[in-house]
Amino acid sequence: MNVKQVIVMRKDLNMRKGKLASQAAHASMKVFFDRMTKVFRDDFVIYGKDINVKGAPVKGQFKIELTPEMEHWKEGPFTKICVYVNSEEELLDIVEKAKEAGLPVALITDSGKTEFNGVPTNTCCAIGPDLSEKIDEITGKLTLY
Repeated sequence: MNVKQVIVMRKDLNMRKGKLASQAAHASMKVFFDRMTKVFRDDFVIYGKDINVKGAPVKGQFKIELTPEMEHWKEGPFTKICVYVNSEEELLDIVEKAKEAGLPVALITDSGKTEFNGVPTNTCCAIGPDLSEKIDEITGKLTLY
């Protein structure tokens, strides 16, 4: 199985190298964080004054539903490709195409605290991990960063 993740960066923002690296890392991880849910136990009940909560969350426990492609990727070579677009419009178009194709996708919007003059800014997205040929239909013509 040929599986990869593609990170699509906005080159027009001229981010510093460290900012660029951190945004790409955020995108790569967010694909997985977006799939996380808290674990609840039906046999766990909290009692107290005005409290009777059944099915309460188990402290610090989460589950992540991974596709077979994601499982393969995390056990395999962790292939990541970094490409770029030249505008926010191009980035958002790529995100929409990935969603329409049913691919895992995560858009990163930086808060603007260290760059971008305090303005929240869409900086990049991650697509996959999924089958390379499915991702290539959307990102295959983009230039390597």
